[in-house]
Amino acid sequence: MNSAEDLVARARSGDDEAFRLFFERYARPVTSFIYDMTGEHHAAEELAQETFVRAYKSLGTFRGAGKASTWLFGIAKNVAREAIRARHRDNHHVSIDDQAVINLRGAQLTPDACFLNKELDRVIHDALRTLDEDKRLVFTLKVFQQWSYEEIAEVTGMSIPKVKTDLHRARIEMRRLMRPYMGVVR
Repeated sequence: MNSAEDLVARARSGDDEAFRLFFERYARPVTSFIYDMTGEHHAAEELAQETFVRAYKSLGTFRGAGKASTWLFGIAKNVAREAIRARHRDNHHVSIDDQAVINLRGAQLTPDACFLNKELDRVIHDALRTLDEDKRLVFTLKVFQQWSYEEIAEVTGMSIPKVKTDLHRARIEMRRLMRPYMGVVR
């Protein structure tokens, strides 16, 4: 009745309320997915908005043959990749007058637990950034989004064996990178 596919089909017929429900259902997972790809909260929120704008504009491209979530996350993957490439192209220098720096001046000290969580989050996302794009994408979809190999293959266009191989290699690399922070001796 209100499956993602039904909501998209209704939105294609002009039902804006259906698209709003679709947005509400997938806004958090899409934002989380993009954050895992980019490592930046603010950028993830903006890119999630861009994902839904593109999805709305391209409702006509969804034919109902696959899952609506797969179609949406395919759009999100492309939006995140474009942002990552643009970030690498831009040699962004931070000025003392930048809003982010100004906001830091008034920041309060956080409790130890909050600090440790933020530090671990930073370490995880720094480690993710060292993975090549395919491995980061597969790792993010499988580990953080809990997608099946078939869904990952459909979104990425990779074969299932390549998905499994990239995931295996990404897990090995993440374990290696995280080992100093996890108290694992080897």
